[in-house]
Amino acid sequence: ICFRNHSALITSVVPGDYDGDSQMDVLLTYHPQNHASGDLGAVIFWGQNQTLDPKNMTILNRTFQDQPLIMDFNGDLIPDVFGVTNESNQPQILLGGNLSWHPAVTTKNKMRIPHSHAFIDLTEDFTADLFLTTQSGSNNFQFEIWQNLDGNFSVSSTLEKPQNMVVVGQSAFADFADGDGHADHLLPGCEDENCQKSTVYLAKSGTKQWVPVLQNFSNKGTLWGFVPFVHKQRPTEISIPLTLHIGDYNMDGYPDALAILRNTSGSNQQAFLLENVPCNNASCEGAHRMFKVYWDLSNLNQIRDAVVATFFDIYEDGILDIVVLSKGYTKTDFAIHTLKNNFEADAYFVKVIVLSGLCSNDCPRKITPFGVNQPGPYIMYTTVDANGYLKNGSVAGQLSQSAHLALQLPYNVLGLGRSANFLDHLYVGIPRPSGEKTIRKQEWTAIIPNSQLIVIPYPHNVPRSWSAKLYLTPSNIVLLTAVALIGVCVFILAIIGILHWQEKKADDREKRQEAHRFHFDAM
Repeated sequence: ICFRNHSALITSVVPGDYDGDSQMDVLLTYHPQNHASGDLGAVIFWGQNQTLDPKNMTILNRTFQDQPLIMDFNGDLIPDVFGVTNESNQPQILLGGNLSWHPAVTTKNKMRIPHSHAFIDLTEDFTADLFLTTQSGSNNFQFEIWQNLDGNFSVSSTLEKPQNMVVVGQSAFADFADGDGHADHLLPGCEDENCQKSTVYLAKSGTKQWVPVLQNFSNKGTLWGFVPFVHKQRPTEISIPLTLHIGDYNMDGYPDALAILRNTSGSNQQAFLLENVPCNNASCEGAHRMFKVYWDLSNLNQIRDAVVATFFDIYEDGILDIVVLSKGYTKTDFAIHTLKNNFEADAYFVKVIVLSGLCSNDCPRKITPFGVNQPGPYIMYTTVDANGYLKNGSVAGQLSQSAHLALQLPYNVLGLGRSANFLDHLYVGIPRPSGEKTIRKQEWTAIIPNSQLIVIPYPHNVPRSWSAKLYLTPSNIVLLTAVALIGVCVFILAIIGILHWQEKKADDREKRQEAHRFHFDAM
């Protein structure tokens, strides 16, 4: 709003409650007009009465080398801002609430630009850890997992990029391979500078071995590949890194992805659905699953010059639709396309959103603002699938990434497939502050499918007091059952009516016969 009359280039917009008043604020990063370097400025617009006042804002007094990561560093469920600033070559943290700067972690390597940092549980303890993408040298990329131990972050493991990967994309996290409830690491990239040979690798949770899950980018003799990222010191337009946007398109319990691919023999650039299917070749046997490019999704194929594609539940029915951003006639014009998901199989889902729970019954002004969605909560469930086998599953984490158009959903949609069974157990864990050894985790049982669960973790340190509000969304099966029930009732009523009519005719016939009968007793 404040840049209406300026030439500043806005790079990201991240909503969140940065002052803890249960009102949604907005953090905006931008390239300052008169800034000589490529650093990013940042401004927070404060929400009040469910609106944003353009005059009520705070411009941060430091600039960032790259887009910041929004996380909950101190476990107070107020979002903090993490990034390398102009004041230090080490990552700094801007704590939400009082907006004070503090050192975050001390690293040996530089932060990679563009980074794909994440705030997500990678050590299977329901407490969000810090995942950093670092770089030492021109092509030596390294991934660092900083485990959250009693509220403090320390390096627990590192992972090198795949050896043959030259262009490294953005890391993504999902329970991709085996439905064990733990987050796997997905990494798109290219084996050459021009992305003539693209691939997607997977590192399963707890392992350091990369397994290719997508290598075939050829369709009817045409070779496709990812769009390589072009970094500019003073960009005139935003360059989008290689990114996979994760979502369960067909609600089978295995996350799919959306990606932007370019025709390597031409200039056509489109969005494609990468479907999660069982592995059918030797290269992906270690993962058991693989991506398959859905080449024939007609409505998606009609959108030319696509730039970004992501999932969103437009109709609030638990089915993920698709939103695509494409270039217009000029470089500065863009168009937004929305595609309804026409997936017809009546699969089941549970939609979960975890709020901050900053107040409940003792809120000021006699209202109950349970807070807004937060980065860091981790969700896992156990259920019985259609074949009777016990299955674990997770959606990785809520709002685990925020930079470079991560465009993650503010809620979590758990695909359950065709199984209409209740969720036996649903677990929710949230970050904890420094010095607290107890894991903040709560369990709910017998969650109804096709419902939305809103979790309010209040008080934060007493999980057994957390509350959950359940909203049911009837599926097509419910409608068909009702129609069948009404049809059966009408059929039974018709039979009863016919029998009653026949019985009445028989009674009338007997009465007529009785009237004409000769009574010997009357003689």
